[in-house]
Amino acid sequence: MQAPYNVAMIDGATNFLSLLLLGLFLGMRHATDADHIIAVATIVSRQRTLSGSLLIGAAWGVGHTITVMLVGGAIILFGVVIPPWLGLSMEFAVGVMLVLLGLVTLTGLGRGGGDRRPGHDHLHSHGDYVHRHPHGHRPEDHGHSDAETPLAVLDHSWFGGLALYQWLRPFAVGLVHGLAGSAAIALLVVTIIRDPMLAVAYLILFGLGTIGGMMLITLLLVAPFAFTAVNLPRFNWQLGVASGLISFVFGLFLVYDIGFADGGLFSDSPTWHPH
Repeated sequence: MQAPYNVAMIDGATNFLSLLLLGLFLGMRHATDADHIIAVATIVSRQRTLSGSLLIGAAWGVGHTITVMLVGGAIILFGVVIPPWLGLSMEFAVGVMLVLLGLVTLTGLGRGGGDRRPGHDHLHSHGDYVHRHPHGHRPEDHGHSDAETPLAVLDHSWFGGLALYQWLRPFAVGLVHGLAGSAAIALLVVTIIRDPMLAVAYLILFGLGTIGGMMLITLLLVAPFAFTAVNLPRFNWQLGVASGLISFVFGLFLVYDIGFADGGLFSDSPTWHPH
C-alpha cells in the first residue's frame, strides 16, 4: 500500500525540479533577446575588463529580476490584470531607452573630434576611463586634466559616495527591460502552474537564469572591445559607432512598431499581445 504513495511523491518531486530547471533555462534564453543584447552592448562598448563586464551583466540581471518579481508576483499572488495600454507603455519604454542609449554612445564617441590642439590622436586612458582625442604628452598639450573626465566628475560628485554607483546605468536598463517582459512571463506561468508558491519559485529561478545568462553575454561582448582598444584602436571606435547605431535604429523600430503601427499604443484600438 505504501509503494503507490512513494511513486507519487517521486513523480511530484521530479515534476517540481523539472519546472524549476525550465525556469532557469528560459531565464538564460530570455537574456539573449535582441533588445537585451543591443542595450547591454552599448554599455559594454566602453568596458575594458572582464570583471567590469561581469558587473554590468549582473547589474542588468538584478534590475530585470526585481521588476519581474514585483510585477509577476502581483499577477500571480493577487490576480492583478495588466491593461493593454499599460503593457504597451512598458514595451514602448524599452524602445525609447534603446534610442537614448544609442544617442549617448554616439555623442560620447564624437567628443573631441573638432579639437585640433598640437599633438596626435589615439586611444588613451585616465584610470578606468578610455577615450580618444587630439593631444600631446606635455600637460599643456593634453587638452584637459585627469579630473575633467566624465568618471572623474562622477567620482568627485555626490555619486562618489555610492560604492556601487557604476551599477546604476545597467541596473536602470534592466529595470526597464523587466517591466516590458515581466507581465508576459507571469501570464505564461499562471497558465501552467496552479500553486502560487511554486510559481514564485519559478520566477526566482527564471531571474537567476537571466542574471547568469547576461553575465555570460557581457563576457563575450567585452572581448572584441578590449582586444581592439589596444591593438586596433580605429576598429574599436568603429565597433562603438556600430553598437550605438544599432541601438538607435532598433529603438526607433520598436517605438514605431509598438507606438504607431496597427493596434499600437497611440492607435485608435490598442492591442497588446505579451511576448
